[in-house]
Amino acid sequence: MPQSFQSSTKEDFDRLATLDNDGWTHNNHYHGLLLQHVPANCRNALEIGCGTGAFARQLARHADHVLALDLSPEMIRVAQSRSQQLPNIEFQLADALAWEGPTEHFDYLACIATLHHLPQKEMIRKLKLFLKKGGVLAILDLFEHERRVLTKEGVVDATLNVAAMLTSVSLRLIHNGRLNPPRAVRAAWKAHGQHESYPMMKDVRAVCDELLPGAVLRKHLLWRYSVIWRKPQ
Repeated sequence: MPQSFQSSTKEDFDRLATLDNDGWTHNNHYHGLLLQHVPANCRNALEIGCGTGAFARQLARHADHVLALDLSPEMIRVAQSRSQQLPNIEFQLADALAWEGPTEHFDYLACIATLHHLPQKEMIRKLKLFLKKGGVLAILDLFEHERRVLTKEGVVDATLNVAAMLTSVSLRLIHNGRLNPPRAVRAAWKAHGQHESYPMMKDVRAVCDELLPGAVLRKHLLWRYSVIWRKPQ
């Protein structure tokens, strides 16, 4: 990750951390799906890009020890303050790409809305090293819809995009009591989005075929995809 991009990303998430109210989001909508794949008797779990710790706190109920990393000091501060009742979580300020973690140590590794910030192939190769044989890698991230509407996937994506917008508004109203996030939150995410880019699903499939053979790849409604992969014994 270029230093300038890394710095702007950290600054963006420092700002977003101060605005987080621990409510419903597009990401935590899929936390339950990811937790279904935590191995039985999970001893050590790792989360890359933990944010304010919402997933780590759920994961801590399924694993003996959870190590959760994030690039943003403010995200780590908020995560620690909200997780004091769960002593089996360790939050650590770290650049995931530069972090030198233990190899073949973790039974479960989650990476939520983080991979698109990083060199995808390089990061996946690194994550695989951290997993024990038989360990599970769970990825949830964003993808770019197919813009060519005359293709089959373009038609499907255009239809899903409309459905996703309606569903998103409805779920936000149900869970957060409002149709849209507060103005300050919208402004912060808009500023962050100016230097965001997401892979096309065809590119995600190609990476999975190359680096995660046998992975289960699914496209989800709310502009997300998931990858579940078990490291061979």
